[in-house]
Amino acid sequence: MGTVEKSNFRQTFPLAAVIGQENIKSALLLGAIDPALGGIAISGRRGTAKSVMARGLHALLPPIETVDGTICNSSPEEPGTWEDGLIDRVTRKENGDVKTTIREAPFVQVPLGVTEDRLVGTVDIEASMKEGKTVFQPGLLAEAHRGILYVDEINLLDESVSNLLLSVLAEGYNVVEREGITLRHPCRPLLIATFNPEEGALREHLLDRIAVTLSADQVLNFEDRVSAVDQAMNFQNAAEKAVEDCQEATEGARTQIILAREWLKECKISDEQIEYLVNEATRGVCMGHRAELFAVKAAKALAALDGREKVNAEDLKQAVRLVIIPRAKMDMDVPPPEDDEEQQPPPPPPPPEDNMEQDEDDEEQENEEEEEKEEEEDEVPDLPEEFMFDAEGGIQDKDVIQFAQSVNRRGGRSGRSKNIIFSNDRGRYIKPVMPKGNVMRLAVDATLRTAAPYQAARRARAVAKGEAPKKVYVEKGDMRAKKLARKSGALIIFLVDASGSMALNRMNAAKGAALSLLNDAYQSRDMVSIIPFRGDEAEVLLPPSRSIAMARNRLDTMPCGGGSPLAHGLSLAARVGINQMSSGDVGRVMVVCLTDGRANISLKKSTGDPEYIGPEAIKPSNEELEEEVNDMAAKIYGAGMSLLVIDTENKFVSSGMAEKLAQKACGKYYYLPNGTDQEIAAATASALQAAQKD
Repeated sequence: MGTVEKSNFRQTFPLAAVIGQENIKSALLLGAIDPALGGIAISGRRGTAKSVMARGLHALLPPIETVDGTICNSSPEEPGTWEDGLIDRVTRKENGDVKTTIREAPFVQVPLGVTEDRLVGTVDIEASMKEGKTVFQPGLLAEAHRGILYVDEINLLDESVSNLLLSVLAEGYNVVEREGITLRHPCRPLLIATFNPEEGALREHLLDRIAVTLSADQVLNFEDRVSAVDQAMNFQNAAEKAVEDCQEATEGARTQIILAREWLKECKISDEQIEYLVNEATRGVCMGHRAELFAVKAAKALAALDGREKVNAEDLKQAVRLVIIPRAKMDMDVPPPEDDEEQQPPPPPPPPEDNMEQDEDDEEQENEEEEEKEEEEDEVPDLPEEFMFDAEGGIQDKDVIQFAQSVNRRGGRSGRSKNIIFSNDRGRYIKPVMPKGNVMRLAVDATLRTAAPYQAARRARAVAKGEAPKKVYVEKGDMRAKKLARKSGALIIFLVDASGSMALNRMNAAKGAALSLLNDAYQSRDMVSIIPFRGDEAEVLLPPSRSIAMARNRLDTMPCGGGSPLAHGLSLAARVGINQMSSGDVGRVMVVCLTDGRANISLKKSTGDPEYIGPEAIKPSNEELEEEVNDMAAKIYGAGMSLLVIDTENKFVSSGMAEKLAQKACGKYYYLPNGTDQEIAAATASALQAAQKD
């Protein structure tokens, strides 16, 4: 038996004291039984006990035995999974056994501002300077091995960090190759991630790579809400007593986890049961194979939790609820079909009177046949009597559809992702890079890590030259620059044709769409601008802004009527977009042009060319006007901006000029002759989301 490592104990709210949330608590227990389950994601609004349940599970985990000298909680029973170099560092007892330490299972929380170095590990500056060689400093992934890795608000985690995190967890190993380090260590913690859908969307592929995704948003009855308040107040007033009151339930759950881990090693699932799960995933139109793979692990963990070596029908149904239903691509608004009236099976026919008497030999033969039949039934795999999905992907069980609606209500699951701008002058420090040219922001930590292994040699070289020794020797080749990233939204420019009889309707629709988009501008960091074109030129009525008050003030007076200088409007929109992109505050520009595609004012007249002004002015042909418009559309595309053309020509058949305009800029085209502000705002959001995915 190894030594026992004591840690600072902090009272946590017992998982058994949480009111409701039975599906989430069941999923957390499955993760404790099988950390390789694939992770658990809990969505929910504020105050739904997401963090409480994650920390409450940690109190149920049994202690772990680790090898002395390990950097990642390596198990003495699995020497094949030890990190590189551990075999050379282990200390052995007199009988040859490896010295070990008993410690509590780790609980590591990943902060939102974590860098890649802190996550995967990096150079230990102090140790490297002392030893004169590169010494590895473990990261959060090494600390969390064989424990819980908790990510709160995973939807707000940096995209590159979240991708790296899930990739390492899927492989089960973390490979570090940076700054003279090459090291591989195991990383198999239980991932528990929480997020509030009101604070932003969680990307689809992240949800797909997590085994179980459940919602904590539930409606409790009056009695349960009162009980929840009592439990919370008791814990706040006397935490130790509240924990003692649940001690029996906590110890029972911990013992159940220990026993279930042993049962899991012997647990089996038949081919027919796997086929059932595959059929359910197929009926639910689940993409890929992760649904059935995770469901198999969940079913086996459920059987182990119940102390069985074989998976039964209830395990399969619960695995479908936890894993497959949240991934199903189905229409939740369609009610399940009504069940027909239950038909009682016809009664068995009465036995004939002539055969009422049976010989004893016949009875013995029947008993033997029944025993053989029972043995054969034991060998038949236990399967549910019917599928939970029908052939068209709808849920057949009325009790399950409410659960399905709750787990699929993710609030922004398909929302558009935010843009990220990388620079070397502004933003959040995400990683060090080799400098190109002058270093604007020096990454001191990375520079010192690079220089640390060479301090002893450089100090000796300086002393040999008769120079006074310095505390730290940093050369030009050691310098690293900071790579910075910041979130940026989009600029949506409404370019509105204010000429002709439909001008007022167009402007009102554009105003309503702009105000609608500005309501979400704070969260998405989007800005809106409105440029009407009428008469001889276009003007910026609303400069790029996130202010709803400014938008209302500027949009109160909307000039209408006159000619249609479409080319000048496109030119002015391109200038506004380019200026905003050069400022570094905008990552993408979308020009929404509400027009019928017709232009009758030349760009040269709009820019004040004398030859195109006055009674003897040159009158351009329709082909020349169309060429000017096409040139401006091509410049918008060349500047990296997207164009959405909404055809507002109030006729049964459009002339096609607006569609040609969209084609010249490789943009999108919609025909909305009487489009409302809601329709225009929805079309704009859809086009912007599609443009960001390209």
